[in-house]
Amino acid sequence: MPILIKPAMKTKKFVYLVTDRNRSCIHVGMSTDLMKTMSFYRQMPNLFFDAGQQLTRLVYFEELNSESSALERFNLISKFTRIQKDRMVRSVNPDWIDLTIGLDFEQILISGMKPVHMPVSTLS
Repeated sequence: MPILIKPAMKTKKFVYLVTDRNRSCIHVGMSTDLMKTMSFYRQMPNLFFDAGQQLTRLVYFEELNSESSALERFNLISKFTRIQKDRMVRSVNPDWIDLTIGLDFEQILISGMKPVHMPVSTLS
């Protein structure tokens, strides 16, 4: 009887950069679920840094198809200088906007949930 081997599920891997509100610290990370990772950063902001360096803004991320390519990219970006990371972020996100807002909206679309619409009051 032959042994059936299931092909490994392809999961997306993300390499990301997070920063604090003052952009004084840029942290490189790797994750399979950016929303869970950002939720962790927000719930436990003082775990790694002091209160002035709460890493709560996702300013850059790349989606990769394999863990090996993600790890290779993570190692490369980790060796970047501050100026190189700054240029990388500014090339796609010049205003350093928190990108989790877009991920929240994308998650709503994927899950099929309809956003709650508040009635607009009329001015009298």
